[in-house]
Amino acid sequence: MADTNTPVLNKLQQLSARCAEIEQQLNDPAICSDVSKLIPLNKEQGKLMPLVSRYRQYLTFSNQLDEAKTIQEDASQDAEMRELAAAEAESLADKCQTLLEDIKNTLVMADDAAVDSVIMEIRPGTGGDEASLFARDLYEMYTRYCEKQGWKIEVMDFAPTEMGGIREVTMSIKGPGVWAQLGYEGGGHRVQRVPETESQGRVHTSAATVAVLPEAEEVDVEINPDDVIENVSCAGGPGGQNVNKVASAIRLEHVPTGIVVSMRDERSQHKNRAKAYRILRTRLYGYYKSKADAERSSARKTMIGSGDRSQRIRTYNFPQNRLTDHRINLSLYSLDRVIMGEMDELIAALQDHDKQQRLQNL
Repeated sequence: MADTNTPVLNKLQQLSARCAEIEQQLNDPAICSDVSKLIPLNKEQGKLMPLVSRYRQYLTFSNQLDEAKTIQEDASQDAEMRELAAAEAESLADKCQTLLEDIKNTLVMADDAAVDSVIMEIRPGTGGDEASLFARDLYEMYTRYCEKQGWKIEVMDFAPTEMGGIREVTMSIKGPGVWAQLGYEGGGHRVQRVPETESQGRVHTSAATVAVLPEAEEVDVEINPDDVIENVSCAGGPGGQNVNKVASAIRLEHVPTGIVVSMRDERSQHKNRAKAYRILRTRLYGYYKSKADAERSSARKTMIGSGDRSQRIRTYNFPQNRLTDHRINLSLYSLDRVIMGEMDELIAALQDHDKQQRLQNL
């Protein structure tokens, strides 16, 4: 095959070897009886096998192609046999090329496709009440989109404002392909429109920030209890007398990283603690992942996955009904539909751009 495929084939050979190594380990009785080792290995194997099985099929076709070419070029063979071999070689070459392209697309996007649960956080930025209203609009946009996908949404923390906006919202979203589709939403979102609070019809610019991270499981991130300082207090805000009198609000501080999580949404201290640890585990996963990404060469970095709130990724211009994604220089004059949760065209464009970048980086 062409030299441009060599890095891909080398990578696939490594994955195939790793898969064979896992198969051997899973046959070891000592590992089979150790759940802490068995579960991660089963998960890794489950993620690798769809790719590795197609790579092994590719190798079969490739070997058959070499055999057909050998017959085709063998002068001692009769003309009819060489003609049949030539037709077979042409068919196998097409099969190899089609399968390899499919494998390449899967290879660069497989890690994202395997993540079926994310934590999304939305907060207003500059712009006062209008920023809080815009944060609410983003929350409703994502909620509508998730409902269209059939994903499960769990609102973990929701803090409204008196004007009908939100101070912050944290939600868990679960479903097939959720990270592959929502992973591009992390960053700064800017809105240009006449606010509901504006009496003279002037266009204002406000902002909100969104963070999206794969929801880490306990096997992904181990938290040392000695590294966490926990504070319990009375939860303020709406909820009646009970919410203010019972010490149910939880604040966790992870000392090594300085990451702080507060949870006051539930009346139960136990439920707030469980939610706080879920968010802490996810933020730690993102923290360590971003450090690992930073250590790689810049050429290997991809657009997805940072969730950097300082990066302005998108502008929502309501007077012109225009949405602009600054990372791929895409403008859509259908902002009204996007806000209603029709995000498919936007996300497809981001995915295609990301995929092309990743293929180049291979």
